[in-house]
Amino acid sequence: MKSNFSHIGLAKLCGWFGISRQAYYQNNWEGISTTLEEDLVIQRVKEIRKKHRRMGTRKLYEMLQPFLLEHQIKIGRDGLFNLLSSNHLLIRKRKRRIQTTNSYHWLRKYPNLIREFVPTAPNQLWVSDITYWKINTGEHLYISLITDAYSHKIVGYQVAETMEAIESIEALHKALSALGAESLMNLIHHSDRGIQYCSHAYVKLLQDNGIKISMTENGNPLENAVAERINGIIKDEYLETYDINNINEAKTLLKDIVNLYNSERPHMSISNLTPNHIHHSKTKIKIERLWKNYYRKNPTIVNPNQD
Repeated sequence: MKSNFSHIGLAKLCGWFGISRQAYYQNNWEGISTTLEEDLVIQRVKEIRKKHRRMGTRKLYEMLQPFLLEHQIKIGRDGLFNLLSSNHLLIRKRKRRIQTTNSYHWLRKYPNLIREFVPTAPNQLWVSDITYWKINTGEHLYISLITDAYSHKIVGYQVAETMEAIESIEALHKALSALGAESLMNLIHHSDRGIQYCSHAYVKLLQDNGIKISMTENGNPLENAVAERINGIIKDEYLETYDINNINEAKTLLKDIVNLYNSERPHMSISNLTPNHIHHSKTKIKIERLWKNYYRKNPTIVNPNQD
């Protein structure tokens, strides 16, 4: 059916609605421009996700900033959430199912030294934890990570087919190998009370290097929250997006992922900078922590999961 307005000129139609022809054309082009900008953002997000496969929207927004400035694209974080949602690009978190801590043993357990402690520089507090990784064969591998609580840099890591203490010791050796003796002064190592961390060999290695030993005292995950959070990031955002068939492939991939995490992934807890940037900066950086202080009894900021 032919429109009754087909014979009316554009000038008259614009007059009826109180707009100029210039405004009409401008608005029309703005619509096309907006669509192109959204397409550019989506393409850039997909490029980032090639390496950071399950990176959340808040981190994507920070990583997009140079790109948005370069292309003069204006989009807020809420706008990015909406854009990703409409294109089915939001990430859903997965739940942890397997317990990796056995604290029911006869070995000595150490007190929690960090309840009121907040690190103010790298290598004051290392936190450790173990997590599992299910590979294509249906088997589980086990990852030991040691993280600097100030910079969130992973300083030691190991993946193995068992949870034996020797594997956690290997992660600790890697962390120690990058340090000089002077860097170990006043360093605290914090972990859960798992048998790996209470083993004679692990404890001896810490004591031989003058490192204070701290452990959780109950099952509250907030007592070792940073370590558990980093485990979750490495697993959920990276490792579980790859198909791995054996331990050799796993070791190669974990090394690459740790390097990628340390050098590229921003953290809200360190002013949206990267762990390497904070850890190796030669000048003092003023950090705005947008996270809950896990180590104090009365935290004032209440957003613990936005790393």
